[in-house]
Amino acid sequence: MSLTQDTFAFVADVVRRRSAIQLEAGKEYLVESRLLPLARDAGHPGVDAYVREVRARGREADLAEIVEALTTNETSWFRDATPFSALRTHMVPALRADRPVLDSVRVWSAACSTGQEPYSLAMTLADVLGPGVRVDITATDLSEQVLAQARSGRYSQLEVNRGLPAPMLVRHFQRSGTDWQISEALRRAVTFQKHNLLDLPPAGPFDIVFLRNVLIYFDLATKRSILSRVHRVLKPGGFLVLGAAETTIGVDGDWERMPVERGSVYRPVHAGLVPSPRPAPAAAASAAPFSRPAGAPATSTLPTTRPRPAGPAGAAFPQGVTR
Repeated sequence: MSLTQDTFAFVADVVRRRSAIQLEAGKEYLVESRLLPLARDAGHPGVDAYVREVRARGREADLAEIVEALTTNETSWFRDATPFSALRTHMVPALRADRPVLDSVRVWSAACSTGQEPYSLAMTLADVLGPGVRVDITATDLSEQVLAQARSGRYSQLEVNRGLPAPMLVRHFQRSGTDWQISEALRRAVTFQKHNLLDLPPAGPFDIVFLRNVLIYFDLATKRSILSRVHRVLKPGGFLVLGAAETTIGVDGDWERMPVERGSVYRPVHAGLVPSPRPAPAAAASAAPFSRPAGAPATSTLPTTRPRPAGPAGAAFPQGVTR
């Protein structure tokens, strides 16, 4: 069964207007596979009939479900290991070299899906920073459904098998029936919030932003707009981490590319000179990025088994930066 062109055009337009993600010709298979479960739940044999009903009813909830189904992406623990290795060997040592005392680290994990990336960041920072350093990770995604699982910190055996090293599992998780529950210390270090990358960014400033495997879905103008938003909330000397197939080169000239191991990280040029935009007073309550359960601390000192040496400051990055 294949989609009609009319169905595909309608769905692509809804997704573009609400998320700026471009569904180009040839992605019909993706639309059909993602929407078929919704169609069957609604009692339709195929996606075309389901979309006709959605269009006729015009309900906001139906449109939101379509966008959520098509913007949920694959994820795994420590995905593409290089960024996490670079965090240990380059980014944290560089932050230490830039400050008299590194007593806190703030990270934004954008498009975090079901939480594997921000929790992987939390585990890595727990190992490399040692005790006494506050860690605050803001993790955002467009999908409330995936954020609900991320907040729970509960994962199936199949999910933990996807990239989670056994020592990390033993150190940071506990059995909960047939599932695994991440430690409360790591959960306290991460704040999850619903966020569209086209909206105001979470309140910065951040030391590190992970924005991986996201820009590839947008057109050039949208990429520039998103990178500009990230630039506003990144501290001078901070780091932007993109996916292996992504770059700021030819997109936005306000970044310096630094080769690191088998990949690259990016540092902002003149970061921090433009103040981060703030929501209007009426929206401030709903936009607060650090809402936590009552009594929970705003930041968390992560557990560690053994502090690791930072290494010489001069070894943090090679000389010669390519913009």
